[in-house]
Amino acid sequence: QATATDRAVGFGLVAFSLILFVYYTLWIIVLPFIDSDHSIHRYFLPREYAVIIPMVAGLLLLLFIGVFIMVVMWKSRKPASKSD
Repeated sequence: QATATDRAVGFGLVAFSLILFVYYTLWIIVLPFIDSDHSIHRYFLPREYAVIIPMVAGLLLLLFIGVFIMVVMWKSRKPASKSD
């Protein structure tokens, strides 16, 4: 059974993901078809960030996955046995 805190955190993560998805979709797919002098453009970053931000996020994700695997492998290694 999920506690109320678990449900609240889950709802917050889903809401954040939905807002981020809608914002990015509008930014990438809809915004190019709207005139550049329209007032909606001030709510969005310049278009080059549409490539830079996901690329940096992906690289950070790969970095964290690599560090996690390295730490798990380092902690689970067995001490070398001495042969006299």
